[in-house]
Amino acid sequence: MKLTVNEQPAELPDVAPDTPLLYILRNDLRLNGPKFGCGLGECGAFSVLIDGKVARSCSVPVGAVRDARITTLEGLAPQATVVAKSRLSNDVQMRLLGASALELAGAAPVPPPAADGTRISPGADAPGAATQRLHPVQQAFIEEQAAQCGYCTNGMIMALVALFDKLPTASDAQVKSALQGNLCRCGTHVEIMRAAARARELIAQGAR
Repeated sequence: MKLTVNEQPAELPDVAPDTPLLYILRNDLRLNGPKFGCGLGECGAFSVLIDGKVARSCSVPVGAVRDARITTLEGLAPQATVVAKSRLSNDVQMRLLGASALELAGAAPVPPPAADGTRISPGADAPGAATQRLHPVQQAFIEEQAAQCGYCTNGMIMALVALFDKLPTASDAQVKSALQGNLCRCGTHVEIMRAAARARELIAQGAR
């Protein structure tokens, strides 16, 4: 079976057509943006975009989306995702092996954090680094700190991306309606609404 995920072809040999898309994304393609939440299709954590529309990947059979365009959280800003994964991998290696072991292995060590706690990775100033931008909705969630445990964040972001792609100036009422299918157990609703407002501003300013 062949799929198109985040604008890339994916080959899936020996996959049963009735397998939930969520399982394929997480287990086979290692795309961990969508989450398994309630198992009933009611929490929103599983959300992906299928041809630009929010879909329940936990209940959509993979056989039904062979000819569709599937987008996960990782696909909203693919360059930034690759860089983030690389930095995380380096950071994890640093903690597990130590700087000296990494240097002996020929890997570029991750510099220690600056005094303010920020961390600059090797190559951050390389050509093209400035183009590794997040989607405006992702950026807004960071700026407004609209996450606590973060489990619902995937669904919230994907719902807002679908909304703003269709209605860039969507009102607060339309935002609330778009988010109705998403459950936040931590109660970060105020921050999420602020993030939606900030995303609207970024989009109006020509971000993306």
